[in-house]
Amino acid sequence: MEFSDVIKNRRSIRSYKPNPIPREKINKILESARLAPSASNRQPWHFIVVEDKTMIKKLAKQSWAEEAPLMIVGLADTEESPNWCQNDLGIAIEHMVLTAWDLGLGTCWMGQSNREDLLRELLEIPDKMRPVALITVGEAKSIPDAKTRKSMETIVSWGKYGKRA
Repeated sequence: MEFSDVIKNRRSIRSYKPNPIPREKINKILESARLAPSASNRQPWHFIVVEDKTMIKKLAKQSWAEEAPLMIVGLADTEESPNWCQNDLGIAIEHMVLTAWDLGLGTCWMGQSNREDLLRELLEIPDKMRPVALITVGEAKSIPDAKTRKSMETIVSWGKYGKRA
C-alpha cells in the first residue's frame, strides 16, 4: 500500500474479529516503534504486548475493546527523558498504528488518564515508567466511513498566526 493511502484510509477500529494476530505481524508493528525518532535518540519507551483474553478484559476501558485479540500498552520512561518521553512515545505509537493498518490490521489508540494505578498493578509496571496509552489491534469487523476533517485554511497559518498563504 502507498504510504499516502495508509494516511488517508486509516481509521480507529472499535469492532474486531476474534482471530489471533500472527507473531510476524506483531513483530513488524513493534519494530516500527523501535525505529521511531526520539529526542536525543533516548528512545524512552517500553511496550507490553497483551494477548491473554482475561487480561485484555481487565485492561479494556470500553466494552468494545474487550473484543480485541491484542493490546499493546505504551509506557513512557520518565527517568530516561523527563521532558520529552510522552512526545516520543506518541511518535512511536503512531508508527505502530500506521504499520498495523499497512499490514491489514485495525487499531484504536486509547489514552489512559486516571488509570495509571490500575495498569501499574495489573502489569507490574515500575515507578519510572508511566502508562500513557494503550492500542487495541486486530482484524476489523467493519471499517467506519471517513470523518469530516477541517480544511487546510483553518489549521495552517503562514509566518504568523492567522496569516493565509
